[in-house]
Amino acid sequence: MISKITIASIIKKYYLGEIEQVKWEIKNKTLNIDFIAPSKIVIGNVSCNNFPIEDSSLAIYNTKKLSNLINITSGELLFEIEKQEQILLKLLISDANYNLTYALSDPLLFPKTGKVKAPSTYEVILNLNIEDISNLLKAKNALADIDNMMITTVKDLDGEDICEFVFGDEAGHNNKITYRLRGEINDDNIKIRYNSDMFKLILYANKDSEEGKLQLSNEGLMKLNFKSGDIKSEYYMVPQEGGVY
Repeated sequence: MISKITIASIIKKYYLGEIEQVKWEIKNKTLNIDFIAPSKIVIGNVSCNNFPIEDSSLAIYNTKKLSNLINITSGELLFEIEKQEQILLKLLISDANYNLTYALSDPLLFPKTGKVKAPSTYEVILNLNIEDISNLLKAKNALADIDNMMITTVKDLDGEDICEFVFGDEAGHNNKITYRLRGEINDDNIKIRYNSDMFKLILYANKDSEEGKLQLSNEGLMKLNFKSGDIKSEYYMVPQEGGVY
């Protein structure tokens, strides 16, 4: 058995409003889901320990439909797999009141997600707590119609390196919000522009995390890691086109 809350959290962390087709790879009670956004600006992985399904590869063709089924359940859920010989046909989900059936797809039809060529070191390493995540979400929501966000490293009045998240248009006369964070910063000349809508979706999906970390390469790659109970999530996000200054 596994709680509805856990399953819903797993789905939310990889779905991000648009990622429908994924494979749930289960081995030795550990679930791994690799995913990539249709826009290709984000690639990542969600994993969960103590996942109570037998070793299998479950091809989820329409995550939205699966999420809609999960949403009507409550409490603890039982997951079973209906097979015909070695072919996985259906995911059977039940709680105290409902019996649900979700049709599985052929995993061979799903392309491989691919791997990120990550840098050996990152110039910026920031810890994100629940308050930081909440504050960044507030900043984005206040300028919801603007889809870009600039991350820069600068020195404050005391000469200490800080990282600034700037939401808003670059033009000097337009509205802007700047949120500052301290951390391990080894380059005080970073200026990179990202899609703030996708950044918001990642933060919102992980706003309940016990711990979070953001890492930046001066070449533009952003890495985000979060942990919540048995669930870990990892995201690599590329900058907007021409967004490394």
